[in-house]
Amino acid sequence: MSGKRPPHHRDGGFQNNYGDFEPKTLGQVLRWRWQAGRQGLPRPPREPIPTTAPDLGFVHANRGAAQQPAVTWVGHATVLAQLGGLSLLTDPIFSERASPLGFIGPRRAQPPGLALHELPPIDLVLVSHNHYDHLDLASVRALARQPGGGPLFVVPLGLRAWCRRQGLERVVELDWWQGHQLDTAHGPLEVVLVPAQHWSARGLTDRLKTLWGGFAVFAPDCHLFFAGDTGYSRDFSDIRARFAERQQARHGGGFDIALLPIGAYEPRWFMADQHVNVEEALKIHADVGAKASLGVHWGSFELTDEPLDEPPRQLAAQRAALGLAPEQFFTLAIGETRRLPPRG
Repeated sequence: MSGKRPPHHRDGGFQNNYGDFEPKTLGQVLRWRWQAGRQGLPRPPREPIPTTAPDLGFVHANRGAAQQPAVTWVGHATVLAQLGGLSLLTDPIFSERASPLGFIGPRRAQPPGLALHELPPIDLVLVSHNHYDHLDLASVRALARQPGGGPLFVVPLGLRAWCRRQGLERVVELDWWQGHQLDTAHGPLEVVLVPAQHWSARGLTDRLKTLWGGFAVFAPDCHLFFAGDTGYSRDFSDIRARFAERQQARHGGGFDIALLPIGAYEPRWFMADQHVNVEEALKIHADVGAKASLGVHWGSFELTDEPLDEPPRQLAAQRAALGLAPEQFFTLAIGETRRLPPRG
């Protein structure tokens, strides 16, 4: 790496590639909550959030050289992805609340699709940023204590020190476009931290002090993209261009599966620079060249003004308007597994 500082590095912290993030003022937060209260938002769901009993036999047996690529939606942005002979988790949160306190803050609308004790041995955890609904202290501590040893945690710049203070021993910290390689039963697997348009903070004094991002995971049998939390930007076209050569070399290019947020988007004047809506998630699906996408970040925590069950309805309508088949951008019930065709 040259001595020149990357443009997203700022004195004492970080920024987005396409437009600096400005934290909302207290006045803006109060305006949002006042407007939501006047309108009775968010309204209750029309229908229960879909849930199903997990296929524990499959997820526990799906390891090693005979593994089939698969994704299981645990809830919110937590996905159990099985690829490359490994089991990995994205942004694990199994707690009752997305909050630093156990008695206040957004409360889970229904339990995780798999409880912590029901997980297969987790080899790898990808943490996109440090917000409480994506980096949950109790969850990562429990994973670090799993029988047989804790997983490898891959985190953005600035988060390794926090992880080590919590007792996590195996931590790799990456900047945007940096990668880390693991050897698996299927061959080399590489994890690359990629840009996203978001921000970071766990308190009032640490905003933008640690990095955020998404992940590209390249295993011989599956290429996975996880967007983390993000607004819409040119970052996603950049991601496709950056990896075009390695993905076009075989199997027609593009990611085999993308995990894309489709919830927590209203009101747009408050959320647009940090959370995509469904229309923008569909643009990301196209920008990164995903063969299939799973919509996440909805249905578990009431964070914003849209009903918990609105994102999949919006997805079905907008997907049809674009002429996309349901399997090209789908949702799962909490606890449901989708098996994927191996790459080659």
